[in-house]
Amino acid sequence: MTGETSEPDNVDIPDEGDDEGSRVEELEKEIQYAKAEIANIRQRAARERSDLLRYGGASLANRIIPMVDVLTKAVEASEGNDSVIEGIRLTLEGIRSALESEGIVQIEALGNAFDPTCMEAIATIPCPEDSLPGSVIEVIEQGFRMHDRILRASRVIVAEGDT
Repeated sequence: MTGETSEPDNVDIPDEGDDEGSRVEELEKEIQYAKAEIANIRQRAARERSDLLRYGGASLANRIIPMVDVLTKAVEASEGNDSVIEGIRLTLEGIRSALESEGIVQIEALGNAFDPTCMEAIATIPCPEDSLPGSVIEVIEQGFRMHDRILRASRVIVAEGDT
């Protein structure tokens, strides 16, 4: 033998350029996915920050709302126009005004159709003549909403009958 090595003609030697090209494409896709993930994280963080600013007072409101109920019952139970009752009435108006300035409002239920998204039916009674079936006859406990979230559902009595 003369020292020549003969290579068979049918053997393909892998082209390193193709391998590098596919690796580059793979890395570019990974970069695109990472950029998309970062954009999603930024959007989620902005949404959470916005919600925190918007609903941050909900915890305090949930502690104040029962006091509003007590003051309302005190005013309703009073029989005279006593100066103490007037003071309670003014305090109650001030608290309600402060809550409204933070986006916390009472859910209007009395006389309206029952809405299970913001009301809880405690009982049903036969429909009185002056009411429609499925409407709220009496509010047992006033509900409150903060912007578009329910802080406490109204507890109501609903007129029975076909709606």
